[in-house]
Amino acid sequence: MLRRPGRENSSPRPHLLTRGRFTVSLQAHDVLVSPAPIEATLFGTLDKSFPRLSPEQLARVEKHGGRLAVASGAVLAEAGKPASYVYVVLSGIIDVVRRFAVKTDTPVVTLVAGMFTGEVSVLSGRPTLVEIRARTESEVVAVSRAELLALIHGDGELNEILMRAFILRRVDLVASGVGDAVVVGSPHCQGTLRVREFLTRNGHPYRFVDLDRDASAQELLDEFEVTLAEIPVVICRCEIVLRNPTNGAIAECLGFNDAIDATQLRDVIVVGGGPAGLAAGVYAASEGLDVLVLEPYAPGGQAGSSSRIENYLGFPLGISGQELADRAYNQAQKFGAQVMIGHRAARLICDHKPYQLELENGQRIASRAIIIATGAQYRRLPIESLDKFEGSGVYYAATFLESQLCANEEVIVVGAGNSAGQAAVFLAETARHVHMFIRSGGLSETMSRYLIRRIEDHPAITQHVHTEIVAIEGDGRIERVTCRDGLTGAISVHEVPHIFSMTGAVPSTEWLEECVVLDGRGFLKTGPDLSPDDLLGAGWPLPRDPGPLETSLPGVFAVGDVRAGSVKRAASAVGEGSIAVASVHRALVEL
Repeated sequence: MLRRPGRENSSPRPHLLTRGRFTVSLQAHDVLVSPAPIEATLFGTLDKSFPRLSPEQLARVEKHGGRLAVASGAVLAEAGKPASYVYVVLSGIIDVVRRFAVKTDTPVVTLVAGMFTGEVSVLSGRPTLVEIRARTESEVVAVSRAELLALIHGDGELNEILMRAFILRRVDLVASGVGDAVVVGSPHCQGTLRVREFLTRNGHPYRFVDLDRDASAQELLDEFEVTLAEIPVVICRCEIVLRNPTNGAIAECLGFNDAIDATQLRDVIVVGGGPAGLAAGVYAASEGLDVLVLEPYAPGGQAGSSSRIENYLGFPLGISGQELADRAYNQAQKFGAQVMIGHRAARLICDHKPYQLELENGQRIASRAIIIATGAQYRRLPIESLDKFEGSGVYYAATFLESQLCANEEVIVVGAGNSAGQAAVFLAETARHVHMFIRSGGLSETMSRYLIRRIEDHPAITQHVHTEIVAIEGDGRIERVTCRDGLTGAISVHEVPHIFSMTGAVPSTEWLEECVVLDGRGFLKTGPDLSPDDLLGAGWPLPRDPGPLETSLPGVFAVGDVRAGSVKRAASAVGEGSIAVASVHRALVEL
């Protein structure tokens, strides 16, 4: 039975389609959503993406599964169903076939003896994106998801082979758009950018139909009875049409959280999937704790939108925030941590134990301990017309998608921290010119020296000190930006269509109400920062003082940017996330 995810700011109204009708629609719009047939050479590094296991390795795998005789034409895994098994081929030929958004079945790759199925979706139990079926009579070893995780944990050699293959396969699926989602929208639409970023940041492959460039796109809208006011549209698995959906509705439609049992009592829930939260998830799961990470948007948090982090230990050439987040996410799943995507914590219920988190949809999840890693958000510019341009001229991340929107045009980056510096350098690769608006007199006190040097040496970047934006004007897109000199009060007007706002930090703590003690700016106070009066007012019940990362509520910890006094760096957030797990163990004994 199909679910009925809702529309953003409106009642649910999915458009249900039979597979046959959708196939007819695609035949009428091949130029939009039916790409050229995918050859078996889709995967560029077949030796690593699809290695062949040796007889000795096959014997070790078989200890974790059972032999299965498969008839010719039998389907081992159906597209859109949970990825519950990995199949290792002992004999015969197994075809991996693309089913979604194409007129006929198209081969992705063919597997022979010694090769195995699966990609990262099997780690999380999400729906598989392809169909797997036998071309000939075959024999396979069927390894369940639980046994696969046991194999990965216990066999270092096979862990490396399997994890590398799973990750490379997902990378290639994303690059080629082999998936179960089609996004229809305009690059200049706020909602379209949000949806595309949500899918991209979550590593989910999709096809994009550009309404601004494709002359026949209107026929597609008419076929599905979609109005321009309902853009963007997400078509899930050729069966459900979502009109301007929320991120949560997309996650539900694509089965992001299907394998998660929300009624299960957890050892620890980590609220927030940025560097601190993912580190906590990795260490908690690797130490045997039952952990759930709750992330409303995508793994990586604010750091996940960084174009390149060059001062992170162990990466001398730098690493993008997206890549760092992907690696941490896969690592967490490998150890058995579950990550719930698209749902935000609305309230902490702290008046009884176990603690409960209430989600925005009213669902409650119980846990014996909680790690809060919700981070901080960039401050919104104090401009009256800001809402009109957010997502269509005003952005809070500088990823590949945004860089393509402002190619060969001028942009403004507001801010003086490392995130602003990384964005300026990255955008300068595609933009005609980058203007940095800095409220202070320079960058020396707020930005790493290597970034300052790069900005100073780049001919396409200009610094404007003591400068702030006071107004934005335009019809549909930004046409004029009015600025004020903070020293002289002089007003200037710039015809720049894109603004990247990366200034200040507002902690995401509004959902905590009066459960824990906050400082004057809304950040969580922990450990020695909690005064005797704080603890008295909070009713601290234990004979010991709170641990270094513990809040005024026993068994509830704060890590990363949301914690008062934290160092706003990805590496320090990762350190705090891992350290907090040691305190969780102690709290679980006490509680």
